[in-house]
Amino acid sequence: MVIPGSDGSNDQLAQGFKPRHVTMLSIAGIIGAGLFVGSGHAIAAAGPAAIVSYAVSGFLVVLVMRMLGEMAVAKPDTGSFSTYAESAIGHWAGFTVGWLYWWFWVLVIPIEALAAGHILNLWFPGVDAWLFALLSIVALAATNLFSVAKYGEFEFWFALLKVTAIIGFIAFGFAVLLDWVPQRQVGGLGELLDKHGGFAPNGLTAVASAFITVMFSFIGTEAVTIAAAESSNPARNIAKATRSVIWRISVFYILSVFVVISVVPWNDPALTTVGSYQRALEILDVPHASLIVDIVVLIAVASCMNSSIYISSRMLYSLGRRAEAPQATTHTTRVGVPWIAVMASSLIGAGITLISYFAPEGLFQFLLASSGAIALLVYLAIAVSQLRMRNALLRNGEQPAFRMWLFPWLTYAVILFILAVLGVMLVTPEHRAEVTSTIGLALVISFVGIITARSKSQALTKKALEAGR
Repeated sequence: MVIPGSDGSNDQLAQGFKPRHVTMLSIAGIIGAGLFVGSGHAIAAAGPAAIVSYAVSGFLVVLVMRMLGEMAVAKPDTGSFSTYAESAIGHWAGFTVGWLYWWFWVLVIPIEALAAGHILNLWFPGVDAWLFALLSIVALAATNLFSVAKYGEFEFWFALLKVTAIIGFIAFGFAVLLDWVPQRQVGGLGELLDKHGGFAPNGLTAVASAFITVMFSFIGTEAVTIAAAESSNPARNIAKATRSVIWRISVFYILSVFVVISVVPWNDPALTTVGSYQRALEILDVPHASLIVDIVVLIAVASCMNSSIYISSRMLYSLGRRAEAPQATTHTTRVGVPWIAVMASSLIGAGITLISYFAPEGLFQFLLASSGAIALLVYLAIAVSQLRMRNALLRNGEQPAFRMWLFPWLTYAVILFILAVLGVMLVTPEHRAEVTSTIGLALVISFVGIITARSKSQALTKKALEAGR
């Protein structure tokens, strides 16, 4: 196989993203099956109160992005929070967070590929879904091997289509709810609450449980700091993306979920079978609702898979640059693409896709469980890193150009909240396997990180002694 631009590598990434690429990536680059499919499961579990889970999760993400923005504006880096954790907490923390984050996005590749394979198999039943899933990974890995500018352009249009679809859904939904569309009347949220058990029919415990499901939809918002490092003005692009996260979450998640819970009864079985958005369109009597949603979801999962390959490859590249991954992962093409990191992440994602089809089901479920709490651990590392980096600046009499609000109280609040959620997961039977397997994986990676740090320290000491002879 000939890798595009594989000659003339200098192991440096290119600054090929334009501001509009970074903006669109920050708006919708990671919206995938988690929103279009996962929201139905959250609503079915918590009822209309699932919107509280989305609001709380969104507020947490806003605070985390503000903290990450403070660090990223000061020091843009492809390794992002992994690099900051290494500087602020220690080598083992950066090593652990980096590999956990890479593992998370490698697992997202097969999740999105499975969704794409399922949709394409419905359209072309003569071809097995697993083959479509593999072909989708191959196609999107290929797009990642071209220049980052071409990847940014490709993802820009994918994200724009998702934005257009979600805004169209929200606009049409509100028009019907306000009785602006003839012959399409629905009772609205008030009528559904009266008929189906109120706002939180399954209690607050179900709302807390739905929070875990919802968090999966939000992770990836922080990846814009990784992408911005490959733009011409990373500090400005990061600050802009961080400031816009509030309205992005409000529009794309909370408003669209509000439309769903105002149209679809929470106990409608179709929420977990055909999905929340398709069921809402069916109730709103939109022709070809299934086909419309399938097309939008296919675009969304392809976009998210594309982003997954990009994010995982850049994190692997960053780990390699810090001698925490094989040195080969730092090799770039002449147009600045870390092609070995792209290929490695894609091949492992493809292998896990095959495992989901041909290996015992328990193995795939175990792999998925190992990533269940990674988002929370990453957010915890971001909060602790920001706390320590800001304190270090204050001791030197300095202030960051882009600041976290109400420091240090909101930072402490985020840390305590995440620890509380992990504690709740640990005592909740349906989430215990996720948190225990993720923490177990984190401990193993941390142990490896400590060993490698010790080896690097001994090597540097030996080198210094030899130089002093």
